[in-house]
Amino acid sequence: MSIAPYRRVLAVAQTRRILLIAFLLRIPIMGAGVLLTLHVTGSLGRSWTDAGLVSGAATVAIAVSGPWRGRLLDRIGLRRVVLPSMLVSGTCWAVAPFVGYWELLGLATVAGLFVVPTFSIIRQALIVAVPESDRRTVLSLDGVVVELSFMVGPLLGVWLTTLVPTRWVLFGIEMISVIVAGVLWWMNPPLRSAESDLADAVADALPRRAWFGPGFLGVCAAAAAATVVLTGSDVGVVAALQEWDAVPQLGLVLLLWGLGSIVGGLLYGAMSRPLPPFLLLAGLSATTVPMAFASSVWALAGLSFVAGLLCAPTVTSTVDAVSRIVPQAARGEAMGWHGSFMTAGSAIGAPLGGVFIDRAGFGGGFVSVSVIGLAVALAGLWTVRLRSRLRRRLALAA
Repeated sequence: MSIAPYRRVLAVAQTRRILLIAFLLRIPIMGAGVLLTLHVTGSLGRSWTDAGLVSGAATVAIAVSGPWRGRLLDRIGLRRVVLPSMLVSGTCWAVAPFVGYWELLGLATVAGLFVVPTFSIIRQALIVAVPESDRRTVLSLDGVVVELSFMVGPLLGVWLTTLVPTRWVLFGIEMISVIVAGVLWWMNPPLRSAESDLADAVADALPRRAWFGPGFLGVCAAAAAATVVLTGSDVGVVAALQEWDAVPQLGLVLLLWGLGSIVGGLLYGAMSRPLPPFLLLAGLSATTVPMAFASSVWALAGLSFVAGLLCAPTVTSTVDAVSRIVPQAARGEAMGWHGSFMTAGSAIGAPLGGVFIDRAGFGGGFVSVSVIGLAVALAGLWTVRLRSRLRRRLALAA
């Protein structure tokens, strides 16, 4: 593996700054879900169903807000989108940890609707910070940052709850998120390349049908299927460890899973040629199936590392594909749709895996989500091949 692409990317000061702010922004995001569940079930004394309702409502709100706020990014720019998000979501989370359950539910939903479109902003800023030849490399680095945030955020949040009440941890982590978003507002990184002088003029006039077609929807479907596999596998891991009475070793499995994703992401970013998203999705799904047949914690951890090698590359490839399919003037909205599809996949994966775990044990959880991923991948590969044949026939006829 050549590290030259990473040297080029990290030599750009703007890239380093954006990756750092991305890491700091995502730690609270990754930790908030666990903290919210602990707060509802612990401090408020409510059921796990109630906790799931709050998380579900916030998730749906975030999914709804993605395309809407992404389109605003295209039309009015970063600062005019981020400032209202900071004010509304900051006000909601300044109050939410200290009120009752139903008030918390409402405030979490409103905060989700006005969440800062972090992923869309960061990815657009990274894309324009480097030459097109290094786009996959910088997006792979962003995928690694996501994995590191996922590893640090929940662990940090849970550790803090052992020291202070959950309401103060939730308040603190959300206020840190607002402060870091303020730094992003102050930095105001460009979201469009300098040579695209006409982007602002055509952003309002560009019809959605110009890019919202089968190619774009296919890539978004691959992204959604990938998160179905990942979140369903997450539930499967927990179920397996419960069956083996080894829940305290959950951190070991998740650590190796995340480490595999980081290694895979770095390898993918250094490759000379990209791999199609549907092919990577098929690989991710296929390598997840053996986890169903693990017989010990160490076997599951080793298999999770192997499956993890394709986690970050699969997601990165879909982001890269969206950035190339969609015109620059509509990239914010497109990234918002991409994020919404991934959020929807996350919402589907966990309950789907849970249904099959109840019927067939932890192995059923891994197999069920893998079948979904393979079905989407094979359908996508077949569609791409069919469209290529049609284009060749049309070219010959012309």
